[in-house]
Amino acid sequence: MRSIAGQEDAPGIKWQHIAAATVGNALEFYDFLTYAFFSIQIGHAFFPSQTAYGSLMLSLATFGAGFLTRPLGAFVIGNYADRVGRKPAMMLCFVLIGCAIVGMALLPSYARIGVAAPILAIVARMIQGFSLGGEIGTNTAYLAEAAPAEKRGLIVSWQGASQYLALIAGGLVGVLLTTLLPPAALEAYGWRIAFLLGAAVVPFGFWLRSRLPETLPVPEQINFSVVQSRGQLAFAHRRVLILAIMVLGSSTIASYIGIYIVTYTQDTLHMPARAGFIASTVGYVFGMAATLLGGWLSDKYGRCPINTWGNFAFLLMIYPAFAWITSSRSLFALIAGVALLGGLQNIPVGSFYAGLSESLPPSIRSSGFGVAYAVALAAFGGTTQLVVTWLIHWTGSAMAPAWYLIGASAVGQIALMMVAESAPVRLPLRPR
Repeated sequence: MRSIAGQEDAPGIKWQHIAAATVGNALEFYDFLTYAFFSIQIGHAFFPSQTAYGSLMLSLATFGAGFLTRPLGAFVIGNYADRVGRKPAMMLCFVLIGCAIVGMALLPSYARIGVAAPILAIVARMIQGFSLGGEIGTNTAYLAEAAPAEKRGLIVSWQGASQYLALIAGGLVGVLLTTLLPPAALEAYGWRIAFLLGAAVVPFGFWLRSRLPETLPVPEQINFSVVQSRGQLAFAHRRVLILAIMVLGSSTIASYIGIYIVTYTQDTLHMPARAGFIASTVGYVFGMAATLLGGWLSDKYGRCPINTWGNFAFLLMIYPAFAWITSSRSLFALIAGVALLGGLQNIPVGSFYAGLSESLPPSIRSSGFGVAYAVALAAFGGTTQLVVTWLIHWTGSAMAPAWYLIGASAVGQIALMMVAESAPVRLPLRPR
């Protein structure tokens, strides 16, 4: 049996390999969610302002600073993974994210060290962004190369599912901390506890990655001719990469609006923070299940049907879900609406990740996937929460996130309809 790009299939992939490949991505998203959940408290710690709105906007802008370094991380670490190997690149990424998350947890506040506090916070976010830029492409390439062809969609979907495992863990930590700690304690040190709990995973993840087998068949040597040929390969696959940026940009906006729900619940709906934590966590459970389901279905029926119909169903349900949430402002409507959107949004995720990996040759698989992902996130991930906060403030409408999400998902739908099929189960049926 042959695997992607003519490589021989591995004899089997163990759960330890999947866990090792996805633990870094999971930790990254735990870190994201923790920052997003506690953006108000982090804003007070590092960005004192005359208004709550100004403090929140400065905090969210720092959250977005990490997205600026993602394309650089994707290019540098992705190329390292494509030339030297997936395993050393994955080890490097994990060291960087460990440093960033520990640094954020222990950083003194503005009241203690003055202007150095926000500067160091921005540096920590930029290191975190650089590491994720290299992490996502390298990990996805590893899973795609290690998986048997008939299970590639399901196994690669664990890359997306791991994000939701981390988000569920982050949501549970948020619920626990907001339940056990009074607001003053949450403001003073509770958010730091959440970061430190994530940092506790670093030694275990590093050990797991140290035991990974390599999947890149023949490491390429650094020379001008190889760099030139890889550049030509990237240009030859420009249609795939452009469509990938469109799809991933749409998906990024949806994901970060989902992460924004806790802030949205408090700041716009004027409901308790605990309600937002519960709704988000339930939404992540549905999102994880839908990601794995979509990957599994794409192995049986192809990537394109799962991508296009899954996203179309999500697009149709955005307006009614938000209308219900904003009109009733009840805990039940919030949980049900977020769960519905979280499930539908993620059906195409695992399928698309596998399809993009299959569409790129090994010598640009990690860097190509990583750069497309990083460009999409740099353009939209770092700005989504800022744009949504500004739209709500400017329009005075709680429905503003829905309109932004509808526009983004419509663009993603058009791009998904233009993506070529790549699933092994469907390739024999295509005309030659």
